[in-house]
Amino acid sequence: MSINRRGFLGSAIAASLATGLNAQGLNAQDKPPGGAHASANPASDNPFGPAKRPIIISANNGVNYLDDAFAFLKSGGDTLDAALRVVKGPEDDPNDDTVGLGGLPNEEGVVELDACCMHGPTRRAGSVGGVRNIKNVSLVSKAVMEHTGHVMLVGEGAERFAVAVGFPRENLLTERSRKIWLLWKEYHSTDDWWGPGLADPQWKPPSPTTSPQSELWQQRIQRLEERAGQLGIEPEFRMAAVRRVLFPPSGTIHCSALNDKGEISGCTTTSGLAYKLPGRLGDSPIIGAGCYTDQDVGSAGATGSGEENIKVAGAHTIIENMRRGMSPLEAGMDALKRIARNYNNDMTKLNFIDMTYYILRKDGAYSGVSLWEGYSKQHLHKIAVHDGTRRSEATVPLFRGISNEFPPFPVAMPKELTKDSEYAK
Repeated sequence: MSINRRGFLGSAIAASLATGLNAQGLNAQDKPPGGAHASANPASDNPFGPAKRPIIISANNGVNYLDDAFAFLKSGGDTLDAALRVVKGPEDDPNDDTVGLGGLPNEEGVVELDACCMHGPTRRAGSVGGVRNIKNVSLVSKAVMEHTGHVMLVGEGAERFAVAVGFPRENLLTERSRKIWLLWKEYHSTDDWWGPGLADPQWKPPSPTTSPQSELWQQRIQRLEERAGQLGIEPEFRMAAVRRVLFPPSGTIHCSALNDKGEISGCTTTSGLAYKLPGRLGDSPIIGAGCYTDQDVGSAGATGSGEENIKVAGAHTIIENMRRGMSPLEAGMDALKRIARNYNNDMTKLNFIDMTYYILRKDGAYSGVSLWEGYSKQHLHKIAVHDGTRRSEATVPLFRGISNEFPPFPVAMPKELTKDSEYAK
């Protein structure tokens, strides 16, 4: 028996609500833990510590690349170049299947990458979207900024431009990612991302999953694991591959850098949502959504549900909030509340959405905020920071609890597939 995602959605969604529904102690109008932080003293309105310069902040998948970038920044390096040094690390890593080389492909098996950057000192910007065969699209976005009179290039034109300015074409689909895609392709229908989503006014959670359905899912998972072995996926990674098939991941890295002179820049790069429709763009290449920098105010970026962030112009909203006097924490919380507002604070939908914002103000005050505390109790949302000391810090959530997987899953989920399992990493 086979089932596509829409059938899966119709039979399984309600059962998976249980974990997230116990996290509804806060609504979109509640203050975050500790309340709102605002003060006339810039150093005191940052719950993460006193404002310092120079400083680099990033999504936590950039933490291992902060030391080199901070040394470069402290020695007088350009702020955008420092930020790009951080995001280039995951782009180059074939084992990071959410950014650059080895990113999980679209539904046709093709890796498509997106990125944008903004250079505060010169108030310039560059962006690329849907780029194939070029690994370091963050650097390509900078090249668009420096070598053209445009701001955004997409698709084939962006790829040809990248080659023209010296970037090599290469196959971005690693063997591991190719095998995961094959596993997904055999399992899902070809119209996986077609049809209405959570934002559709007619969307309603269906009735709970029955026991026979759970038994069927156990059988499907077992067949997926067996097929993963037949495809040559290594034993220790098979359940992780199954997880990536059942719960298509999205992954991104943002980085903002501020030097001791107050110059600031930011960039964001991604391979986007796994198995997406060809040509799909999320928030990462959208200046004002996935990244926004204003030399007078600060820089902000995002990871998470790209479509939701586009609808609230998240990064731009945060910068404008800070321009009007909000602290980094308040500014980010306001953007998260706008996402919740778009769903009328309907927790049956918001449980399947997540968003993290990374916010850096010009004086060095920073904040990391998220819609939920994390994807699991063991994998909380974090912001990576280097201001002379490299560290990871938990974000401040709008809602208590963890976000739910999308698409939803029956209650009888094997331990190996839970978000707290080592395979979830």
